Amino acid sequence: MSQKSPYQIIDRPMITEKALAGAEPKREYTFRVARGANKREIKWAIETAYGVKVESVNTVLVKGKIRHARVRGAREGKRADVKKAIVKLAEGQQIATV
Repeated sequence: MSQKSPYQIIDRPMITEKALAGAEPKREYTFRVARGANKREIKWAIETAYGVKVESVNTVLVKGKIRHARVRGAREGKRADVKKAIVKLAEGQQIATV
């Protein structure tokens, strides 16, 4: 499908309380992915890397927060924007989580 490796598309799984709450009952897993990746590439990467069947992929682009300078002379800045993918697996499929 893609010239990229699955690991160039998938940055890492999101291990947060909210992300893990959807894992067991709803078969939804959340991953941090490359900003330029589309849903087809994400689906291919998850199926290739984890050996599961993906039912659907939803993506969200989270805008980075602005960092304010609180000390004189400190630089203001901005955190990087992050793309997240919520992947729903087919019935009976599962990814081992921490």
